[in-house]
Amino acid sequence: MLKIEIDEQSGFCFGVTTAIQKAEEELGKGDILYCLGDIVHNGKECERLKQMGLITIDRATFATLQNAKVLLRAHGEPPETYEIARRNNLQLIDATCPVVLKLQQRIKKKWQESANEERQIVIHGQAGHAEVLGLVGQTHGEAIVIEDTSQLGRLSPDKNTYVYSQTTKSLDGYTKIVEAIKEQMSPGYTLEYFDTVCRRVANRMNNIGEFAKSHQLILFVSGRKSSNGKILFDECKRQNPNSYHIEGPQEIDLSLTDNVESIGICGATSTPKWLMEECKEAIQTYKEQKQ
Repeated sequence: MLKIEIDEQSGFCFGVTTAIQKAEEELGKGDILYCLGDIVHNGKECERLKQMGLITIDRATFATLQNAKVLLRAHGEPPETYEIARRNNLQLIDATCPVVLKLQQRIKKKWQESANEERQIVIHGQAGHAEVLGLVGQTHGEAIVIEDTSQLGRLSPDKNTYVYSQTTKSLDGYTKIVEAIKEQMSPGYTLEYFDTVCRRVANRMNNIGEFAKSHQLILFVSGRKSSNGKILFDECKRQNPNSYHIEGPQEIDLSLTDNVESIGICGATSTPKWLMEECKEAIQTYKEQKQ
């Protein structure tokens, strides 16, 4: 008999859940609500909220908006966003994740405290990612973003160096970056690094790996723009080569389910539970039609 299990640990993290709840609350009042950027890196969830009335705007539109209500998503924003809001009389519904907000504050404090040093602030993260833009903004754009060890040539070995990580990056990847920076530092300069990977994300690495090993077939449901999704899917694939990344039920190659007895469905911190349920239902419907 076919077993289809949805990973209990998968689904929205606290920050994303809060942002979506705030959006739903504001839309429930009947007000016009804008969101600066996609509220979550999941097209299906964005479309659901669009149907409820959420209007997603880019930064250029935000800069020209006047006397409106705007939701700031969990990823966080640079200081200039708040300055524009004050200037344009925008009411902000700030859904910045508390973990991200704390990291922003830490980076800003270190940048201010070390202003008189020969120093560099380094952020291990994905260049251009919404969270990273907010983090770099705390340093007036001075922070250097490093995604992997191939980019370490951008750093000076002759400066005091302070290293942070985007909250949704891999803890193992961050450790490798730090070790590589240590090796190239000149004597006499300070290297400080801070463990800023979100534990909710870090813990999912082990959990999702064990989940992937416990099934014959894995369907990983996530938007392809999700940084967290890419990391978690890579771990699924490492633990179970029979793993497939899909954005929704329409992308399932149902023939893959024909000769297996155990299917696991899991996803990123930006994947709604209802979408994983739809994937399960699509497989069940396929099986019923074949009988």
